[in-house]
Amino acid sequence: MSARPAGGRRVALVTGAVGGIGAAVCRRLAAEGFALAVSGLERPACEELAAGLPGEGHHPVACDVTDEAAVEALFDEAETRLGPVSVLVCGAAVLLLREGGRRPLLVETTLEEWERTQAVNGRGTFLCLRSFLRRRQERPLPDGRVVTFSSVAAQLGGYRASSAYIASKAAILGLTKAAAREAAPLGITVNCVAPGLIDAPMLRLSLPPGAEGEAAAAIPLQRIGSPEEVADAVAFLASPGAGYITGATIDINGGYRMQ
Repeated sequence: MSARPAGGRRVALVTGAVGGIGAAVCRRLAAEGFALAVSGLERPACEELAAGLPGEGHHPVACDVTDEAAVEALFDEAETRLGPVSVLVCGAAVLLLREGGRRPLLVETTLEEWERTQAVNGRGTFLCLRSFLRRRQERPLPDGRVVTFSSVAAQLGGYRASSAYIASKAAILGLTKAAAREAAPLGITVNCVAPGLIDAPMLRLSLPPGAEGEAAAAIPLQRIGSPEEVADAVAFLASPGAGYITGATIDINGGYRMQ
């Protein structure tokens, strides 16, 4: 799987890059030859990650994806420093928890918690998608790719509350399909990954102590997944070899949900 067309390196922009899954995605895409625009809330963390990636020329960009102007500035900086973005990975997300990592029930969820979750997970994905597609309308590129992030929680209705998170990730399933139809005339595919239980900070914060064995027992493959396994799926969807897949959701859950 090559990420290098004749004109040089392709550019990938990853939001939510400094999380466990986001960092694994960045490492994998960098190893495939992409130049990475590494984006997260805090610039020092983005700088540290970018400096440790395989290859050279990766660029850190701090961005709050809920802010429309900030997202436009993110793309402006990434394309000024690296060139036009051909792959967008929308990984920025939040799961708001209560003390001890407890997921709030719907009846406990405050309006502020609801709005914050929709803003990061839903609005952030929309703003990044819109900015990317506008730019590719103006300057088309071959093998344009978008990968969004949903969750097995959205597909199952969750398993331990967190209605705000579930609703936001369910919205991304529909947004991905709508974007795929609009992007198709540009030669751009838009697909989604839906991770299950993945050994990343978000899961660790919400998993009660000693519950890993019980959680793994509910998965047909009898284990929790790794961030690298999610990154493998993202890398495939970002590749030229995935050119006839669009509007799809790839489940990465060890068989926890089958369809």
